[in-house]
Amino acid sequence: QVQLVESGGGSVQAGGSLRLSCAASGYTYSRYCMGWFRQAPGKEREGVARIDKDVTTRYADSVKGRFTISKDNPKNTLYLQMNSLKPEDTAMYYCAADASRGGYCYTFLPRTFGYWGQGTQVTVSS
Repeated sequence: QVQLVESGGGSVQAGGSLRLSCAASGYTYSRYCMGWFRQAPGKEREGVARIDKDVTTRYADSVKGRFTISKDNPKNTLYLQMNSLKPEDTAMYYCAADASRGGYCYTFLPRTFGYWGQGTQVTVSS
């Protein structure tokens, strides 16, 4: 059974940094497309960053140059390094896995990711 567990969220001031982690178990982690999503109150869930099995990465325009997605295959762990945080980055952050496309990522549509963690809250104050 696939399990994803996020950690690393918290409260920071604008301009600060956080690193989120997502520990994966129950599957061959390196073969999946992995992504980070976020959802603010009253808003739809949106894709933030994704990484495929060949370590090709993509980012939402709103986080380019500030966030970095990476993974440690031996540790089965996905990361999201978030720098220069802004109040508008405040949201619940989720990691997700897409097993349906041979490990390649093609979209940020949440419905294409079949496995989700429980989320970790990030709050950025001005």
